[in-house]
Amino acid sequence: MQANDDLSKEQLRAELEATRNSLIELTEQVARNDKKLRRTQQRELRLLQAEDLDALLKVLVSGLRSSYELEYVSAVICDPDYDIRHLLLANGTPAESFPHLLMVESLTGLAPQYIALYKPWMGPFAACDHSMICPGASDVNSIAMIPLTHRGKLIGSINLCSSDAERFARHLASDFLAHLGVIASFCVENSINRARLLRSGFTDVLTGWYNRRYLSVRLVEELARARRDQAGLVCLMLDADHFKRVNDTWGHAAGDAVLRELAQRIESQVRASDVAARFGGEEFVVLLPGTDVSSAKLLAERIRNAISASPITLPCDETVTVTVSIGISEVRPESGDNDLKTVGDSLIARADVALYAAKSAGRDRVYTEAAQ
Repeated sequence: MQANDDLSKEQLRAELEATRNSLIELTEQVARNDKKLRRTQQRELRLLQAEDLDALLKVLVSGLRSSYELEYVSAVICDPDYDIRHLLLANGTPAESFPHLLMVESLTGLAPQYIALYKPWMGPFAACDHSMICPGASDVNSIAMIPLTHRGKLIGSINLCSSDAERFARHLASDFLAHLGVIASFCVENSINRARLLRSGFTDVLTGWYNRRYLSVRLVEELARARRDQAGLVCLMLDADHFKRVNDTWGHAAGDAVLRELAQRIESQVRASDVAARFGGEEFVVLLPGTDVSSAKLLAERIRNAISASPITLPCDETVTVTVSIGISEVRPESGDNDLKTVGDSLIARADVALYAAKSAGRDRVYTEAAQ
C-alpha cells in the first residue's frame, strides 16, 4: 500500500513538473509572440509615418532589412507608364538612387511566384527563380515574397532574404507578413496619390507638362546638383513659329491642339532625367543635366525635325505644319555661386536671347549663345 502511495506521489510530482514546464514554455512563447507583435507594430508604424514616397521606399528596403536583421531585402514595383518614376524624379530622387529598388515595366518572367502571388510566399531561395528580383544577393537560402498591390492589382513585392534556410520555411505561419503587406500596399498607394496631388500644383493643365512654377524649383535643384558634381547644365528654350496665325486662322481650340502635340513631340525626344516644362504661351523649356552644348544642339535638331516632320491635325480636320525656333545656353556653377536663383534666371534669360536670335535669323533653326 505504501509503495502504491509513493508511486502515486511520484506520478503527481512528474505531472506537476511537466505542467510547470509547459507553463514556462507557454509563458516564454507568449513573451516571444508579444515581442514579435511589438516589433511588427513598430515596422508598420514606420511605414505609416513615412512623410513621402521617397521616405517610404527607404523604409521598405533599408528599414526592413535592418529591422528583420536580414542579409538582403529588395522591393519590386511595376511601373509600366513610368508614372511612379516620374513622381520620384519630380522630387529630385530618381529611382536609381534607391538601393535594391527595382522599377520594371512588367512582372512577367521575373519570378514564377508572380503568377499567383495573393499572399506571402515563403520557401527556399533559388537563383534560377529569384535572381532577377534580388540582383546581387549572395549567401541567401530562404526568401519571403510579400505582395504589393495598388488599387487591388498586384504591382510587385517586398522580398526578404535570409541565409538561414529555416527563416522563411514553407511550413511557417505568414500572418504577420501578410499584415505587413497590407499596410505596405496601403502606404504605397497613399504615397503615390499624395505625390500626384503635390505634383498637380506644378502641372500645366493643357499639355500635362510641368509648369513654370515647377521649373523654378527644379532649376535651383539641378544647379545645386551641377555645382556639387562640378558639371554643366544646359537649357533649351523653344518657341513655336508664327503661332499667332494658328489662333487667328482656326481659333484657340486649334491652338490648344497644336500646343498639346508640340509637347508630345518634344517629350518623345528627351530623356526621363531631363526636366521639361511649359514656360508660358507657346514657349517650352528643357533642362539637360550633365549634357554639353554640342550634345544639346544635336538633341535640339532632333526636336526641331520631329516637330516639322509631319503636319498636325486640328479639331476641324484640317492640318497645319508647325516649326519651332530653339535657343541654347549653358552654365557651370562654381563652388562660390550661392545665389542659385540668380544663376538660374541668367541661364533662362540667355537661352531666351539665343531663341530670339534664331527667330531673327529666319526661324525654324537652333541657335546657341556662341552663335550670336
